[in-house]
Amino acid sequence: MSAWIYLSGAILLEVSGTFLLKLSNGFEKWHWGALSLVCYLACFWVLAPAMKELPVGVVYAIWAGVGIVAATLIGFMAFGERLGAIQLLCVAMVLIGAVGLRFTTSS
Repeated sequence: MSAWIYLSGAILLEVSGTFLLKLSNGFEKWHWGALSLVCYLACFWVLAPAMKELPVGVVYAIWAGVGIVAATLIGFMAFGERLGAIQLLCVAMVLIGAVGLRFTTSS
C-alpha cells in the first residue's frame, strides 16, 4: 500500500480522535474519551508505515497541517467555533504548506 494512503488514514484517525476528544468534554463523557484514545492509538499504528517510505519531516508536517485544517473545519461546522480573519489566513497558510509538501515529495 502506498505511503500516501497510510498517511491519509492516519490523518483521518487523528482528526476523528480529536473530534471525539471534544465530545468527551474533558473526559466527563468517558465513552467518547475512550474512543478518542482508540483512534489515536490506531493513528500511530497507521502512521508508522508511511514513515518507512517518506521523510519524517514531510510526513509529520502534512499529518499535522491537514489535521489542523480539518479540526478547524469540524470546529466551525459541528461546534459553531469561529476564527478571526488573521487566524483563518494562518490556517490557510498551513494548508498551502501541506499541499506544497505533497506535490514536491515523491514516493
